[in-house]
Parts: sequence; C-alpha cells; structure tokens
Amino acid sequence: MNWLAKINLKIVSQRLGPFKSALFLFLLISLCVFIGYRLGNYFQQQQLMTLAQQKERLEQLYAEQSQQLARIHTLEVELAVEQMANQEAQAILKETAEEHYEVKKQLAFYEKVMAPEKDAGGLVIDNVKVLATQSAEHYQFQVALVQQQLKRRFSKGYIDISVSGSLAGKPKQLKLKDIADISKKALSFNFQYFQIINGKFTLPQGFTPEEIHITATVPKARGQKYYKLEKSFPWYIDEQL
Repeated sequence: MNWLAKINLKIVSQRLGPFKSALFLFLLISLCVFIGYRLGNYFQQQQLMTLAQQKERLEQLYAEQSQQLARIHTLEVELAVEQMANQEAQAILKETAEEHYEVKKQLAFYEKVMAPEKDAGGLVIDNVKVLATQSAEHYQFQVALVQQQLKRRFSKGYIDISVSGSLAGKPKQLKLKDIADISKKALSFNFQYFQIINGKFTLPQGFTPEEIHITATVPKARGQKYYKLEKSFPWYIDEQL
C-alpha cells in the first residue's frame, strides 16, 4: 500500500481538474471496494470449503462411530449367547458328572453285594441318605445295609440312629426315638444280600445337625453271633433317595 502514500492528491487535482479528479477518486475508491469484495468473497469461499470439509469429516466420524457401536452391540450379543451356552454346557456337565457319580456309587454298592472280597467281615453299613421334605425341620432317611460274607446267611437285627449337632450354642445328641414316631420293627432287618431301611424324623427348631450316627446290632441267636457295628456320616442333604 506504499504506492498510495506516494500519490499527491493536490497535484493530481491541479493536473486533471476538479471533474476528472473526482472521477479518478471515485474509480480509485470503486477499485478498492471491488478488490476488497473479491478478497472477502475469496476468503469466504475458503471458509465455506473448510466448513464443508469439516462437516464431511464429522459425518464420516459419526458414521464410523455408528459402525463401531453396532459392532460393539453385536459382540455383546455374541458374548451373552456364548456365556449362556457356556452356562448350559457347565450345567449339563455337572448333571452328567452327578449322574456318573451316582451310577458309580450304585455299581460299587452292587459289587459289594454280589462280589464281596474274600476277607470281607459280614454286615456293612454302606450308606445313609437324608432328604428334606416340604415341612420345616422334617426329613426322610434311608439306610443301606449290605451282607459281605462269602457264605451268606441271613443277618437279623435292628438299627438305631442318632443325630449330633448343636442347640442354643451347646453340643446336643438326639436319639431317633426322641425325634421320630417309628417302631423297632420298622428299624429291624432280616436279609441275605442287602436291605434298605426307610423312615422319617423331625429335628427341634434351632438345632444345627453335624453328623448322623448309625448303629447296627445283630443279637446272639441260633447260628448267629452277637455283632454290633457303628458308623458315622457327616450331615448332608441329598436331592433324592
């Protein structure tokens, strides 16, 4: 803009005259306005182009974000499905393992009955099962007795049951006759291979069971010696007898 500073308007006015000077000044101002307008329009177009590019880039980023969110949602659904499938598979494996364990347990029981070892010593308390009923503190029990003598004779006798635990913070042992309405005949056994004895009992409220004790007594009789067997089992609630 130094060339404007070098123009002497007084000299120009004297040489050109008032009219031409005014016209020259008008043209000069018009030229400056036109140049300023063109420059402003150019910068405006540049800004509009920049804004359009930024808007396009922003829309592209929004589109990429939407795609990423859709991908994340898809992965979350796939993960949830896999977790459900994994849980179902674990449940099936657990159920299969429990069935396998029960089959092995039953097989071992019948092996004791049908193929006892040569040094087997006679009557055996094989297992006891306890099942909770729908009534509070009311249970069913099942005791399995097995005869393991090679020369199998009938074993005749009876069993007794007691439950040990705690009541009001103190050790307590409950005899079956005190917690069940069951006859001695129902607890008696007479078998050659095995026998299952079933019954029910009710624990007092507030009692915490810890162990269940089984006593099998074979009284002395003709062809039978007196024999008494005791075995304790940790308290455990079975799902089925």
